[in-house]
Amino acid sequence: MARPLQGRCAIVTGAGRGLGRAEALELARLGAAVVVNDYGQPGRDGTGAASAGPAEEVVAEIRAAGGTALAHTGDVADFDQARELVETAVARFGALDILVNNAGILRDRMVFSMAEEEWDAVIRVHLKGHFNTTRFAAAHWRQRSKAAGGPVYGRIVNTSSEAFLAGSAGQPNYAAAKGGIVGLTTSTALALAKYGVTANAICPRARTRMTEDVFASLARPDAGLDPLAPEHVAPLVGYLASPAAGGINGQLLVVHGGMVAVMERPRVRGKFDSKQEAFTYDELDAVLTPYYAERPAGETFAAAEVLGLRRGTP
Repeated sequence: MARPLQGRCAIVTGAGRGLGRAEALELARLGAAVVVNDYGQPGRDGTGAASAGPAEEVVAEIRAAGGTALAHTGDVADFDQARELVETAVARFGALDILVNNAGILRDRMVFSMAEEEWDAVIRVHLKGHFNTTRFAAAHWRQRSKAAGGPVYGRIVNTSSEAFLAGSAGQPNYAAAKGGIVGLTTSTALALAKYGVTANAICPRARTRMTEDVFASLARPDAGLDPLAPEHVAPLVGYLASPAAGGINGQLLVVHGGMVAVMERPRVRGKFDSKQEAFTYDELDAVLTPYYAERPAGETFAAAEVLGLRRGTP
């Protein structure tokens, strides 16, 4: 079996369950030592005895399969705990090579009903959590590159969402956070390229504990792998973390159900020049009103067609 990540160290956040768990297991299968991050402490079983938390359970799975792993239960949305996560990986395994940002929560509600704390919580965990770990991993790679006098090995895989691409009416906080993550990814990709580091983002579709309500109407198949199984997503993460993906940087990919779609960057659809020094209201009315009158009704900047992508379809 190919082990392209042998000798590498990876962090996966939110890796106690669902997507993060599948990603951590895949990275370990490919040879990486994995720091499994999942916020929380070990719990208690039905008898009241101490039981392992989700992060420890995934670590046990990796070790049982012959891999190397370490649990970390800090909150990546906390600046100091994110610093500790990166420092723990470096101290234990000598260096950090791969950062997979996956941790997230949902607080779904229409924008006119959303509470301030529901907005803040989602932005904090998703967007600030991605920034915090990226900030300390980036500093680590920059320092290593300066010491080495050249590029080093570094891979960042961030987790965006189709909610950002298509516009999810009941998830304004989540869509905003996921859009921000794409901006963070492209900025990071440009900033760290000279150090040998790549940063890419994925939009995964998977049935997990966090999304069970979102996909409740989609039945599981009677046989075969569920098209929404996290195992469809994990191999792409492993690939983007590998040496083979060294030429892929600043990209956004949609993945689910045996399908990967490469998203195109935004392009200029129309451009209008004022016939004078600056536009006036009347001139804008004269050029933009007829332009939009010819566009499809209800069309926005959102790419709702991405939701129709399936394996085997164009």
